[in-house]
Amino acid sequence: MESHAPAGTDNEPFVIYPARRVITINPAFPFGEAVAVAGDRILGVGSTDELASWGEHRIDDCFASHVIMPGFIEAHCHVMSGGLWNSTYVGYFDRRDPQGLLWPGCTSIDDVLERLGKAAADMTDDSQTLLAWGLDPIYFPGERLVARHLDTVTGDRPTLILHASGHLATINSALMDRCGIDETATSPGVARGGDGLPNGELHEPAGMMLAGEAFADMMKANRSEQARWRYANEARNAGHTLLTDLGTTQLWDPDQLGNWKKVTSDPAYPARVMVAMSNLFGATADPAELAELCVQLKGEQTAKLRFGIVKLILDGSIQGFTARISWPHYYKPPPGHIGNGMWLTAPDQMADLVEQYHRAGLTVHCHCNGDEATEAFVEAVEQVLERYPRWDHRHTVQHCQLTTPDQYRRMAALGMHANIFSNHIYYWGDQHRDVTVGPERAARMDACGTALASGVSFSIHSDSPITPLGHLHTAWCAVNRVTASGQVLGPDERIGVSDALRAITIEAARQIKMDAEIGSIEAGKLADFAVLEDDPLSVGPMALRDIGVWGTVLGGVPQPAQISGT
Repeated sequence: MESHAPAGTDNEPFVIYPARRVITINPAFPFGEAVAVAGDRILGVGSTDELASWGEHRIDDCFASHVIMPGFIEAHCHVMSGGLWNSTYVGYFDRRDPQGLLWPGCTSIDDVLERLGKAAADMTDDSQTLLAWGLDPIYFPGERLVARHLDTVTGDRPTLILHASGHLATINSALMDRCGIDETATSPGVARGGDGLPNGELHEPAGMMLAGEAFADMMKANRSEQARWRYANEARNAGHTLLTDLGTTQLWDPDQLGNWKKVTSDPAYPARVMVAMSNLFGATADPAELAELCVQLKGEQTAKLRFGIVKLILDGSIQGFTARISWPHYYKPPPGHIGNGMWLTAPDQMADLVEQYHRAGLTVHCHCNGDEATEAFVEAVEQVLERYPRWDHRHTVQHCQLTTPDQYRRMAALGMHANIFSNHIYYWGDQHRDVTVGPERAARMDACGTALASGVSFSIHSDSPITPLGHLHTAWCAVNRVTASGQVLGPDERIGVSDALRAITIEAARQIKMDAEIGSIEAGKLADFAVLEDDPLSVGPMALRDIGVWGTVLGGVPQPAQISGT
């Protein structure tokens, strides 16, 4: 065998991984029979014989019966995925925890109360607050679960339940008393019942942060090393090689930043993480100072820990009735609902805020569920570009749930990207059609088809822990647009499997400006792969989410899926 080892391998043999199929997401060379890896980089794709001609090598057949494609890139999720499991799950859908235990969904208010009652009975410290998550009253037609329901099973024990959206919480009377939430409350985030008194439901940061230490304790769990390991392990098990922690971490906090540096520096840590700069749930900080810190952190990033994007938030949750949507606003809002959602950032402040990060060379990602929020962000970017033109900024509308065709066209003209919450079609599609926005607007929600036709570069996401992490499911949603009841919602907005696979790989990489390194299988890029049990381009579209995941390869190192108690 002729020996001329590829540069950078220190004369070590490179590895050739034959596979049933290699899907490269590279239009110039879309498929291969094998992929060669030298160190942490891709040496090439092709046939085994072609790759062997590079020089001294070894062949590893461990993926010979599998399909290899670029590692999945989740451009919108949260490290809360690992931290919330310290609390009791009361969500509507079945969900598996990091230890592999399947938690059956709570499909009625009685189910929720029964699980909370059991959790309270198992607690030995009378002063401890009961924390739970995953509740969404929109799944339960009729009476809304509020404090007086919780009081029947939790008594004097302070109790807080974070809703599935992460934008609302419900607390019991004991916690309201402890926090002084009574008839004198003036915050717009405090919901009231028919008697005009606070009913225990808290909306958005303005309301949830009134829960004081209880809410702080729930957020604190997300900052632990354990949460960060669970986060990455869940990612690996679903085929993801890069996660974007979009808004959970307060990077100006040395402890939170230090934890990220510690876990990602461990050779065993099984994912790369892009951590966004955000002021959500944190002390008010000067945007100019945050921009300066983010630029500084870009100079400190490593192979597994990246910086350079900023998370802003304009509105709330559609299913929580706190998103800003255009007239005719909400279709069937709950009793007592007043107005059209909540602005979490004043629209007239957006241009000046975006400008601070734009001028620093950073990419701004803005949470916009409703179309009024999208309009405010698109207008802000337009104003900033008029003041300070800049090529290739890639400012991104996050969620894009009700973004209109006109807004997509303007986004394309401005060089903006979209990250579309396709999972909503399955998890809340029926509720959006029947309750929040009505049949017509629900049919064009999460409009991947319109984004594609408009020429907007887009990815799709899970927003984990809002919905479970796993891009085979997000792709399935974008391709099929099937709701939980089995109905197709807006069939004209469906996209093909190939486009969905691009959205979870190279387009997601483009969005976070890492497409030169990851997102496709090409010579010179990082050797980050998803290893699948079947071929997503060969199975039927409805079988896409059922494909098994062997695990990943991260920087040339195989990472088999495993259930871990870490």
